[in-house]
Amino acid sequence: MNELIQNKLAILPDMPGCYMMKDRQGTVIYVGKAKVLKNRVRSYFTGSHDAKTQRLVTEIEDFETIITSSDIEALILELNLIKQYDPKYNIMLKDDKTYPYLKLTAERHPKLIVTRIVKKDKGRYFGPYPNVTAATETKKLLDRLYPYRKCHTLPDRVCLYYHLGQCLAPCVRDVPKETYKEMTDDIARFLNGGYKNMKKELTQKMNDAAENLEFERATEYRDQISSIETVMEKQTMTMHDFKDRDIFGYAVEKGWMCVQVFFVRQGKLIERDVSLFPVYRDPEEELLTFIGQFYSKLSHIKPSEILLPPGIDQELVKQLLEVNVYIPQRGKKKDLVQLANKNASISLKQKFQLIDRQEERTIGACEELSDAMNISIPLRIEAFDNSHTHGVEPVSAMVSFVDGKPNRKDYRKYKTKTAAAHDDYGAMREVIRRRYTRVLKDNLPLPDLIVIDGGKGQMGIAREVVEDELGLSIPIAGLAKDDKHQTAQLLYGSPPELIPLKRSSEAFYLLQRIQDEVHRFAITFHRQRRDTGSLVSTLDGLPGVGPKRKQKLLKHFGSVKKIKAATEDQLIEAGLPKSVAESVVEYFAEKNKPEEQAKE
Repeated sequence: MNELIQNKLAILPDMPGCYMMKDRQGTVIYVGKAKVLKNRVRSYFTGSHDAKTQRLVTEIEDFETIITSSDIEALILELNLIKQYDPKYNIMLKDDKTYPYLKLTAERHPKLIVTRIVKKDKGRYFGPYPNVTAATETKKLLDRLYPYRKCHTLPDRVCLYYHLGQCLAPCVRDVPKETYKEMTDDIARFLNGGYKNMKKELTQKMNDAAENLEFERATEYRDQISSIETVMEKQTMTMHDFKDRDIFGYAVEKGWMCVQVFFVRQGKLIERDVSLFPVYRDPEEELLTFIGQFYSKLSHIKPSEILLPPGIDQELVKQLLEVNVYIPQRGKKKDLVQLANKNASISLKQKFQLIDRQEERTIGACEELSDAMNISIPLRIEAFDNSHTHGVEPVSAMVSFVDGKPNRKDYRKYKTKTAAAHDDYGAMREVIRRRYTRVLKDNLPLPDLIVIDGGKGQMGIAREVVEDELGLSIPIAGLAKDDKHQTAQLLYGSPPELIPLKRSSEAFYLLQRIQDEVHRFAITFHRQRRDTGSLVSTLDGLPGVGPKRKQKLLKHFGSVKKIKAATEDQLIEAGLPKSVAESVVEYFAEKNKPEEQAKE
């Protein structure tokens, strides 16, 4: 705990609010809320913690607090701050899990569609469904029962659906808005359990038709009844009130939390959502934050009711979401919450072996490097490599690893500008200078370790730029390869010395992954440049066509072959002036003459 933190802890307010923990570069790494800021923030710097919380605490160099007038304001502010800063130690639910819904569109002539995209529009959504098949089967059933619009665009005459009695033909008839509203309400009631009443009505109609010897119509009613039984009643009922509700359960162990959400729709348990993440404070607080983020995603529509496990502030959730929230004390609802808790506990235990292995390969490998090199834990590593073919199309590349894992959004490609074609040292000097000048200019996070794919000479060049020119203090390591082009040695220090690492260690495997990745990234970029260059070179000599026009032609036509076969009008359409297009056509015609004569 540094002096700044000590001074700030002494003057913390005795009020609710949010706190933001920052690392040595001023980056917000964790956001939390508290009923009493003074007690909560101090707790991070006193007493013992599990390994994950301790790792968070060791990175904290400063913090800020924002007081609020109530707990609900603190919760809302926390959710907004997490969105704003995306702190690496917070839960950050991604939109990678989507479920299918049925949607009644809000058009003048509405239609029913299956969608995974939930928008804040005037359409009515029903679901989620466990899979697309279930949603599609339900849609097909409703298509047969309700005569709303089926086509995407209105035709100029009636279609087969109208003749089958499954469409009101808005293409040729004026259908009142009231008719659609009544039909929409019927569909909503049907999907919310009203299908049983429809089944009774259809049964009565089937019997009446049979008595009147209208056997074909009776068969149609029988088929509709069969479809309702197949689609709507094939799942086991879990509740008898047909309400839509989400049921939350959770389990915590070894600093990790698993949250399970059961989706009950029309009284049936149809799907579950499982999330697993590390926790750094009270589980009840983490669950509140999780719930807030869960429903901020458009893919999760709030149900009419939410069930929570004991110990959660249900009034806070009710204020945040504006839905009915209960902590059941007995009966079927309590059993479902306990079932969600039990599932969460089982999922947590099943994941621990995988998590431990992943931690060992990533964060654990960074810690091993720290011990071997005697530096701070290198949680952010940036690695560089050069690539060219006998000096042709020289390029460089940088890859970024954060917490021992590739951070691809920070990868960078470089076309060397000032270095000579065969000058690897010059290329490294240029790229290192460009990278960290940009980092300083844009106030981007600095790496904890720079890795150069090369030996002592390349390391020396990087050190001259980083330390002597830019005045930065960042550890720089080199990776040397053996005669089989495999990762062999880690070099570090001034002068560089060999750092012994066991080839079976996680630290060595991490360096191997980093070296392979930066080499792959550099080679891929070089090949792209070389292939583009070879394509462009075949167009050399075209009258009035310089490098920019060559690239424009390639982008428009896709290949040299198509450019050669293009007409004058097609070349003009691609952006060439008329006079240049005429010259290009004549040029290729002249080039083709010897080929035609040879064929003769």
